[in-house]
Amino acid sequence: MGRGLFKKFCKGGCILIVAMVFLAACSPRFDWRVVQSPQQRYTALFPGKPEKIQRKITYQNQELLQTLEALKIEDDIYSISATQIPIGQSAFLPKILDLLQGNLLSRAKDSGGQVIAEDVLYQTAARQKQASKEYLIQFKSNGTAEQWMRVRWITRVAADGSIWIYQISVLHAKAIPGDAKSFLSKEEYANFFTEFYPE
Repeated sequence: MGRGLFKKFCKGGCILIVAMVFLAACSPRFDWRVVQSPQQRYTALFPGKPEKIQRKITYQNQELLQTLEALKIEDDIYSISATQIPIGQSAFLPKILDLLQGNLLSRAKDSGGQVIAEDVLYQTAARQKQASKEYLIQFKSNGTAEQWMRVRWITRVAADGSIWIYQISVLHAKAIPGDAKSFLSKEEYANFFTEFYPE
């Protein structure tokens, strides 16, 4: 039952991103700005002004807070989602993280796409380096059309004992000519990932 509810949650996340696409008006190619989200405990660098949506979802009778900030520029959607696990509910962390990751990774594999994983380092707001994993995910549609996503998940324990799961991603809604890793490592994408600083 919990898994079914969470699948709805994951689908809802995709719907939120689509909603952001329609909310975003024509924006300049790049207008980099620091976005501070004190409630979600992070600072990020977006290539424009993102829209923000917040909602509460239920997982195993527990209410979780999820926030999404996203921006569409041409063929790219830049997004950061933050899901809060309440104080005393740390046992949820592995299951929720597994469901968040599994939803994307299995969708890619089911479509005939591919997943490339690598170990990376990120910096906290205190400039401490921490280890994480990053994924390049290829989604295929009808065997030909494809999209690529660069995504990273980060978990942080807050001072009050709650836990935050961050999903930082860029979805490129077109096929990528040549090497996907090189393409998605260009400055306009790299900045978004390297300048994300959770507390």
